[in-house]
Amino acid sequence: MSTDLTPVPNVLVVEDEMILRMRAVDIVEDAGLCPVEAVNADEAISILESRSDISLLFTDIQMPGSIDGLKLAHAVHERWPSIKIILVSGHVTPSHAERPADSRFFGKPLGVEHMIGELQAMVGAGALRIVPNVTLEPADQALRTVEPIAPSPRSAQEAVLSAENDSLRLLLEQAGIDAQTLLIQAGIDAKEREAADKLQKLILGELHHRIKNTLATVSAMASQSFRAAPSIEQGQKAMDGRLIALGRAHDLLMQVSWANASLTHTLSSATEPYDGQGGRRFHFNGPDIRITSGAVIALAMTFNELCTNTTKFGALSVPTGRVEIAWTMDESKQRLRLVWTERGGPAVKPPTRRSFGTRMMESIGQQLKGQVQLAYEPDGFIYSLDVPLGSVAAAA
Repeated sequence: MSTDLTPVPNVLVVEDEMILRMRAVDIVEDAGLCPVEAVNADEAISILESRSDISLLFTDIQMPGSIDGLKLAHAVHERWPSIKIILVSGHVTPSHAERPADSRFFGKPLGVEHMIGELQAMVGAGALRIVPNVTLEPADQALRTVEPIAPSPRSAQEAVLSAENDSLRLLLEQAGIDAQTLLIQAGIDAKEREAADKLQKLILGELHHRIKNTLATVSAMASQSFRAAPSIEQGQKAMDGRLIALGRAHDLLMQVSWANASLTHTLSSATEPYDGQGGRRFHFNGPDIRITSGAVIALAMTFNELCTNTTKFGALSVPTGRVEIAWTMDESKQRLRLVWTERGGPAVKPPTRRSFGTRMMESIGQQLKGQVQLAYEPDGFIYSLDVPLGSVAAAA
């Protein structure tokens, strides 16, 4: 009996959105491949320079950093031509000319089964097959062979229609002149209208991007909420909580026009729904700072998981329990350290499995270029986040 010792191909997943990166990792694992994670192009290049066992690059196009995903794909294709490339985006659709040769593009939200098949085909085949974008059915091919019908001679009826069209054209031209006159009288000139049109297109484009990105995030949360849930009811409850947390984070950002929000306000908003009636059971201690929109969403989603866990199993599962949330800023090292400490709850036992919530709590460290520690101390669970100040603090 022979043993197959073929190594599992490695796929470099590059995605700055925490939940979307976790979903992409799940897709890669479901395809039987080994994911390697990076949050931006700079980190991806560093990984590629330090190892030679990456078979495929799976990257989002819109990312912060020195270069975006499309430029990363071209750099990888030039330096490591043997690496296959998959590009994804919910905002732009690059043409074949804009993409590296033999790369594939998919729009968000991603079709899971289709993506798994593509990953397996690309890594397993060794070379990409160029698949035509359009395949004609036999019936369509038959239509292509039909001879065009020769035009009939011009009839008197056609002449009448042509005259009516000419008359209608003149009326439309006059209407255009009248409209232009009205706009001038209203003080609106062509340049202002052009500027308004450009602004409208910009707003619609940004709205489209945010909707597509949100749909992809919701799809990822739904998949992972039900992936390891013991029952449909528990999966549904977890999904509802995560959607509500995402909605609260968006509400908070809308209040500041999707700019920078208060760290204290972000943590207070995330924990408020879980606080009991009467005196507060969450205690905050730390200087307030303005944080970026990305940090707001990451912290809101992470604290939703922490709150859910503590109300089920931790300190807030009993009337006497409390949670202390403290953070400090080290100006000399330019780092932010935040600690969640549970007190007064039941004895703590480490979990028997690594759930989606645990992965999310750990993933925020990578998202914000720092470290996360989970300590299951007997007298209370402790969550520690240590990140560069520049990863969360908004520019002054």
